[in-house]
Amino acid sequence: MSLPMVVPDPTLPRHVTIWEVGPRDGLQNESGIVDTATKIEFIGRLGEAGLSIVEATSFVRPDRVPQLADAAEVMGGITRRPDLRHPALVPNLRGLASAIDCQVRDIAIFASATETFAQRNLGRGYDDQWQMFDPVVSSAREHGMGVRGYLSMCFGDPWEGPVPADQVAAAAKRLYDMGCETISLGDTIGVATPGQASDLIARLTDAGVPLAALGVHFHDTYGQALANTLAALRSGVTSVDASAGGLGGCPYAKAATGNLATEDLVYMLDGLGIEHGVDLDALVETSLWLEARLGRPSSSRVLRARGDHMRKES
Repeated sequence: MSLPMVVPDPTLPRHVTIWEVGPRDGLQNESGIVDTATKIEFIGRLGEAGLSIVEATSFVRPDRVPQLADAAEVMGGITRRPDLRHPALVPNLRGLASAIDCQVRDIAIFASATETFAQRNLGRGYDDQWQMFDPVVSSAREHGMGVRGYLSMCFGDPWEGPVPADQVAAAAKRLYDMGCETISLGDTIGVATPGQASDLIARLTDAGVPLAALGVHFHDTYGQALANTLAALRSGVTSVDASAGGLGGCPYAKAATGNLATEDLVYMLDGLGIEHGVDLDALVETSLWLEARLGRPSSSRVLRARGDHMRKES
């Protein structure tokens, strides 16, 4: 089925990099433990579908995120390819040491734009978090690793309310100056709107964070994830986080629902004639496969529509 119709928009980027977060950000929020073999196959299937960046796991304390306690086994079981990146989230130097032992080439750290979420997620305040991250970033760079900085609560915080754009810009600039090559702006509880997304990106570039270093990470709590993504693309952003099947949320922010579904993102990019390298049918097959193993339906609109069509053809 040749959908969607392609109508290019010359004002948008010609290519977008999709940062797939399903195996890490998605599975860490499952109520049950997904077995290691399933995780490894999931990661492999995503790579075969054409995703060039598949965030594999997180080296965190097992008692904090038991769903990812098998990080070393997952990294040891996946197939490494020079054209495929498998970043891992690390919270501190201990996590970084584990990642280095597993020959991880790219890491990410997870900072907060607000005081309350820093306390709840990191166990330390907004100002103190930088002291924890600075040696992690420095050591990772010394080992030749790529470093990404996630910045959460960029648009709204369930405890503090709307987050001032200048406050987010200051935090993003600290991550960039620290040595993070890319910074992902997180709408952790999914309250952003397109105008807010465009305004924040402009504030960040005015603060000295290059547009090429920015990525966006939208949750779909209010159904705004695709609209916000399109606004970010119009602002010149070319890196978008998404999760196969819309998996995800945040274990320390209960208001956070699923991430932008990778299938929905790919469908929109296809319709706009934007290159991304992903085979939509292969991606849908992968998410349907995982859906069956999780025992519940996906939140992806495209997965529902395309999956039903694929079932009728089979």
